[in-house]
Amino acid sequence: MPLVKSAPRVLENVSMLPYNTFGIDVSARFFVEINHLQEYIELVQAGNYGHVKHLFLGGGSNLLLTQDIDALVVKIQMLGIEVLEEDADHIWVKAGAGVVWHDFVCYAVDHQWAGIENMSLIPGTVGAAPMQNIGAYGVEIKDTFDHLDALNLTTMQMERFDAARCAFGYRESYFKHAGKGQYLITAVCFRLNKQVQAQTSYGAIQSVLAEKGISNPGISDVANAVIEIRQSKLPDPKEIGNSGSFFKNPTLSADAAARLIAEYPNIPHYPVEGSTDIKFPAGWLIEQAGWKGYRSGDAGVHAKQALVLVNYGHAKGSEIQALSEQIKKSILEKFGVVLETEVNIL
Repeated sequence: MPLVKSAPRVLENVSMLPYNTFGIDVSARFFVEINHLQEYIELVQAGNYGHVKHLFLGGGSNLLLTQDIDALVVKIQMLGIEVLEEDADHIWVKAGAGVVWHDFVCYAVDHQWAGIENMSLIPGTVGAAPMQNIGAYGVEIKDTFDHLDALNLTTMQMERFDAARCAFGYRESYFKHAGKGQYLITAVCFRLNKQVQAQTSYGAIQSVLAEKGISNPGISDVANAVIEIRQSKLPDPKEIGNSGSFFKNPTLSADAAARLIAEYPNIPHYPVEGSTDIKFPAGWLIEQAGWKGYRSGDAGVHAKQALVLVNYGHAKGSEIQALSEQIKKSILEKFGVVLETEVNIL
C-alpha cells in the first residue's frame, strides 16, 4: 500500500455537475478525491470531518441529486487491475473500485476472459457494480463475482465479502440494505472464464449477430453487439443527462402475473430464475401508459427507451423525481403494478 504523508486536500462548496451523469448542478459542502485507501484513513484519523456524513461516489451514474449535499463527498479513484491466480479453466482478476466498469470489461475481452462481455457499456465503476448487482442481457455481476474487499467504517478494518455475504438479488445486495453506509468497497475480484461460452440467449444479441453473418460468436462479437444495441437505444450521458434505467423491472407472483397477462395478452414476461415469480419489462409498461417521449420543461422520458428518464439541459433533480412519481402513480392505476426506483435519489 502506498505511503501517504498527509491527508488529501478537501475542497469546499464544489459543483457536482461534472460528477453525475444526470447533469444536475448542485453543490457539495466538502469534496475530496481518494486515489489510495491510505489517503482516506489519513483523512479520518486527522479528525476534521467527523462531524459530517461521508458520501462515497463512483461514476455518479446511478444517482439523482435533488438538493445540495451537506456532506463530505468522497470521490473514489482507486485504480489498478491485477491477476490473482489462474487454473486451466478460470482466471481470478481484481480491479480497483475506481476503475471504470466498461474499461474493465474491455480489458477482459481484450484478454479473452469471458463472463462479463454482456455487460459492456454499463456506466459506473467497478466498486459500485456489486452494490447494485448490475446486469444486462441475461448476465449479472453475481455470475462471475468471487469476492470484494471493503473497509468497515466503524472499526476501520478491512473485511472480505464472498457472494453469500453480499446477499445478491435483482439489482440488490447487502450494501443497499443492512450494510448501507457501513463500508467502503476498495476492490472487487472476478472469476472469469478461459473457456469461451458466449451468452447470446437474448433475441436482440442474436439479431445483431445474424445481421453481421456471425454464427459462432466470440466474446468480442458479443461485446460489440451489446455496445451497438445500447448505443442505438440509450442516450449518451455526455449529450443528454441520464442514469440509464430509472426503474427496476417489476416481478409479480405467479397468480398476480397470470391476472395481468389475462388482461394484457401481449405483455412481454420472463420467468425469474429459481422462483415461480414472473418478471415484466418496466419500459413496456411505461410506454403503454403513454409516457415514452414525454417532456415537461427539461425533464423527460427518452423517446427511444421509456425506462430512461432524461435531463434535456437544465432540469432540477426534484423535477425529474416528481416526473418519476407521476409515472409510478400512472403504472399503478393502469396495471396495478408497483414500480421501484433503481436510481439512488439524494
